[in-house]
Amino acid sequence: MRFRLWASNEAVALGIVLLLVAPVAFAAPKDDVAAATMKWADTLAQDDPDKILPLYATDAVLWGTLSPAVRSGRAAMRDYFVTAFKVLPGLKVNFGDQVIRVYGSTAINTGYYTFSYVKDGETKTLPARYSFTYVLDGENWMIVDHHSSAMPSPPK
Repeated sequence: MRFRLWASNEAVALGIVLLLVAPVAFAAPKDDVAAATMKWADTLAQDDPDKILPLYATDAVLWGTLSPAVRSGRAAMRDYFVTAFKVLPGLKVNFGDQVIRVYGSTAINTGYYTFSYVKDGETKTLPARYSFTYVLDGENWMIVDHHSSAMPSPPK
């Protein structure tokens, strides 16, 4: 009887601990995707295509804000970033609202961001909307699809 009561108390305590920890476990993938997105922003600000490319899967596709064509493959993506860093010197990005959805080992982050850069000594901005699709590769969320387009002007 004494063992049964002890085992019952242990089961209740375990249940309480699992209830307390469960919300944290469910939130972690979204937090990880948000962190991967912020890592992308921090890396973009380094103006180095060779540092940003490792955040993309080897078979990733990029439809960049400045590109009239979709880019796939490392060489095409590198070319895009080389051009972007030349055209938009001192490039930085600030994220607005983000909607992150996680489906197992795939995640999508959709929202808007504003690029800033310096042209002729003056800070300029370029608001845009984006979608990043990530796939979990081990412990790293890798970008497999990135679409970005300039924010349209509101209708008049």
